[in-house]
Amino acid sequence: MKKNILFLCTGNSCRSQMAEGFGKKYFRDKYNIYSAGIEKHGMNQNAIKVMNELGVDISGHSSKTLEDLGPIHFDYVFTVCGHANENCPLFLGSAKVIHVGFDDPPKLAHGLNDEAEILKPYRRVRDEIESFAKKLTDYLD
Repeated sequence: MKKNILFLCTGNSCRSQMAEGFGKKYFRDKYNIYSAGIEKHGMNQNAIKVMNELGVDISGHSSKTLEDLGPIHFDYVFTVCGHANENCPLFLGSAKVIHVGFDDPPKLAHGLNDEAEILKPYRRVRDEIESFAKKLTDYLD
């Protein structure tokens, strides 16, 4: 039976969506991969754009909360931002919560006007998340 892995962040619009995309790319056959947010902020179009650059299509994803996912027993919960780590809900059962924080691309790009400059932090964080996702099994028991 496949284990359930959740990537959790504040708004489920960027970092957790990227992690879900890469998690499915590398481990779809081995694990059930999900993402959610403490809140719903909608999908970040720049995140979709930079993921597409690497052939990972997250355009069909939607921003969701844990309540939207329904009653899923998670084996592992990865918080990918500080806010989600500090406000992580209590998971009943034996879910192992692991914090792996990444910078917030929208915050890093705030105030920038040139698209090339705006996308730089998205690409950097995307690449960091991909490196993490490739080594996902290192975090699992």
